[in-house]
Order: sequence, then C-alpha cells, then structure tokens
Amino acid sequence: MKILNEDTHLNTFFKKLRRASNRALLLDYDGTLAPFRVERDEATLYPGVRELLSALIDAKQLRVVIISGRAIDDLVPLLRLKQLPEIWGSHGWERLLPDGRHVAPDLSEPIRRVLAQVPDWIEAEGLQPRYEPKPAGFALHWRGTNESIVREIREKALRKWSSLPEDSGLIAKEFDGGIELRAAGKDKGVAVRTIISEMSEGATMAYLGDDLTDEDAFRELKGKGLAVLVRPKFRSTAADLWLQPPDDLIEFLKNWITICRGN
Repeated sequence: MKILNEDTHLNTFFKKLRRASNRALLLDYDGTLAPFRVERDEATLYPGVRELLSALIDAKQLRVVIISGRAIDDLVPLLRLKQLPEIWGSHGWERLLPDGRHVAPDLSEPIRRVLAQVPDWIEAEGLQPRYEPKPAGFALHWRGTNESIVREIREKALRKWSSLPEDSGLIAKEFDGGIELRAAGKDKGVAVRTIISEMSEGATMAYLGDDLTDEDAFRELKGKGLAVLVRPKFRSTAADLWLQPPDDLIEFLKNWITICRGN
C-alpha cells in the first residue's frame, strides 16, 4: 500500500470507520476485483475475493456497492455470489437494488435511434469480435492486440462518431483496453454523488477503482471519503491510496471485515 495524498492517514481512516454507524464500500469490478482478461467473460474475481465480498455483504451497518462499466446482466454471472450487493451498471445508467429491483436506463428517443443503427455499422466495419453492446451505448475492445490494430479501431470509431450531431446526447470515452460510445449525463462520479446523497451525514466510505473512468468517482469522493487506486502498475490519479492487487486488495478488504464485525 502507498499513500498518495499527504492529508490521508490510513490509521485515522480506519479508526473513523470503526466508530461509524453508517459505512459504504464502493467497488469497481474489472481491474479492481478481477484481473483483466482478453476474453471478457473469463474475467473472474481474484482468488479469495468472492469469500471476502460475501462476508462484507453480510456485515452489519455496511452498504456494499459495485459500480461498473459492464451491463448488470453481464456482471452478475461473473460474481457468482449467493447474495448480490447493490450494483450500478453501464457507468451508472442502470441499477440493481439489493431487493432485486432493476432500474433500467431511461434514454431519449434520439439516443435510441442512433444506437439502433450501431449493429449495421459494426457489421460493415467487421468489428463484431470487438463489439460489446450495452444498455446505454456500446464499447469496442482492443485488449491483447497490437498497436496497429488499436490505431485502426480507434480511427474507425472516432471517424464514425465525429459525424454524429452535436446534440446527439452521446459521448465517446476511452478506457483501459478500448473505447466506448455512451449516453451522456451519467458516469461513475454521478453514481457516487447519488450514493452520498442517500447516506446519512457523516457516513464513512471508500471507493476502489483502477481505470480512467474511475477518476470521476475519485474526484467526487474528494474530502468525503477514501479514494483508492487498485492497479499492478501506478499511473497518475486523483486517488488517495494505491493498492497493488491481489495482496494489498485482500488485506484492505479483510480490514473492513474485521472492523465491521467488531461492532
């Protein structure tokens, strides 16, 4: 573990967490709880993390939330948990509540029309193996390919998306291993802001993430909780703490379990 913010004192944070009656642990999935895989449906949790998640979900006075860029229907089979936590999928556009209720994206008609045309363009460009449809957009993946293929996919995507009307309501975002076109207006930061508004004042929380898309959440949590970068290799970040998975990650989660069981 490495402290990145001189104002962050991990012992102080855990003491505050121990005293708190209202806690939240917010977690990204790919690259954070699970190592990246070229085949995305093989991106299973790090060994031991499933058991820790189950223990955290069972803990009292703790809200466990997974916030992912994946669609919820794609994420749930990978978790393989008997009891699911709260899940925000598609960068916050959809939400699965602990009682099983699913809140689907409410997209405008112009966005729906643009997204309906995407499969034909994907087929025409021969991008089917790289294509991941999502409830509020789609992603093109290039993990495991050489730089020339990455450049080709990026150029095709940006050329197509640059022709979209300015008021299309869609934005293009690169992530670690691909590029995505999705409905604007929601991201992981917006999800965190909503969760904070739902928690009682003075709640103690942390967000763990690895990707550039997690920076929105880190910035939103600034001064309100602990922002944690989880990556094997360091990169520039707004996070307060850096964990190298899986060992640092497992130690961090075990600390939460110990503290939450202590009350």
